[in-house]
Amino acid sequence: MTRPTNTKVALSHLTSRVKQTIVAVLSVTFGISMYIFLNGFMTGVNDIQADLAFSTLAHIRVYNDLPEDRTDLISDDQLPSKRVNLRHPKVIQYSDGIINADKEMSILNQYDEIIGMTSQVSMNVFFRNGSTKVSGLLSGVNAANEDKLFGTAASMRSGNWLDLDHRSDGIILGVGLAKKLSLGMDDNVFLKTGDGITRNFKIIGLLETSLNSIDNGKAFIRINSARQLVSKNLSYATDIQINLRDYEKAEAIAAQMRQQTALKVEAWNEANGQLEAGNELRNYLAVAVSLTILLVAGFGIYNIMNMTVNEKIREIAILKAMGFEGRDIVEIFLTQSVIIGVIGGIVGILIGGGVSVMINSVPFEMASLETLPMAYRKSDYFSAFGFGLLTTFIAGYLPARKASLVDPVEIIRG
Repeated sequence: MTRPTNTKVALSHLTSRVKQTIVAVLSVTFGISMYIFLNGFMTGVNDIQADLAFSTLAHIRVYNDLPEDRTDLISDDQLPSKRVNLRHPKVIQYSDGIINADKEMSILNQYDEIIGMTSQVSMNVFFRNGSTKVSGLLSGVNAANEDKLFGTAASMRSGNWLDLDHRSDGIILGVGLAKKLSLGMDDNVFLKTGDGITRNFKIIGLLETSLNSIDNGKAFIRINSARQLVSKNLSYATDIQINLRDYEKAEAIAAQMRQQTALKVEAWNEANGQLEAGNELRNYLAVAVSLTILLVAGFGIYNIMNMTVNEKIREIAILKAMGFEGRDIVEIFLTQSVIIGVIGGIVGILIGGGVSVMINSVPFEMASLETLPMAYRKSDYFSAFGFGLLTTFIAGYLPARKASLVDPVEIIRG
């Protein structure tokens, strides 16, 4: 707790050189405002990228993985003295997909973090219209559950997404795929599976997600219709999609799920490491640039405080001759730096928040964006103020320590 006399001296120093004080305050203001803006912008970009990615990507995917390689059925150490030739070995058939998806879903659906779960039947097919043939991905889905997980209904350009659950002959195409096939609403499209099964579907909707992999090469049908195409039972699925309240907990939840099922449980970041790496890289970049700006501001404050000490050196000597101790001198200059930090921090928060709002209103039409992305997190504002105050404190302490060691006799003698 500073003494009133020390505070008065500190204030007199600040007000005697107003321009110098303003420059110091602006250094802190600029550093804090840029910290808030950069972190808000980078977080906004990460959030938008996550929203776009998770519009089709589940937080956790459960599927039946391929079996282990069993080509080496008999090893040399088992039969060291004999040579065995296997002719026409019988290939044990591998059952792909999940035979009883409903049972697996009931086992896995016991975590409070889960907000949605659905099964899918996906396969590679050929879409044909006359002589035009295009390869793509066909997904059999439960439309209501799919919309709950991914909000797919909001991406419909034509038709109603939920109609898919009521039309066994209905299909919804990506707009790019429909354009390749020269097809539109209520037209017919023929499908051919890898097993040679062909079926005709009527287009009841067109989907536009802004993701080329979906718009240009994917279609959706009712899940039971997909099961009929591959001649599977009513509980069959190729994979189970699960979404959580917080996608960052996907790896931990997936690890727990692996203890309850023999199926492959894969968190989103295991299969999409580049997405997580990109987010982390942008966060590190924002913090590095912001802290660099604050450090530069700190050096500016240090120089100003150091100049103040040199200019006030005779006054400091007189104060010490009057009975002020070294810690009083430290308090005087630390009070100055803290006042500069608090004023600069408050103004910086206001300017940083204002700039963020302005940037967030700039039109930017790309994918699903209408304006530049910006996030507003309280932690960014508190961190900015804390870092700014810490920087000014350190920048003020070093000159203050120097001032406290002044020998008044030598200074007064000249």
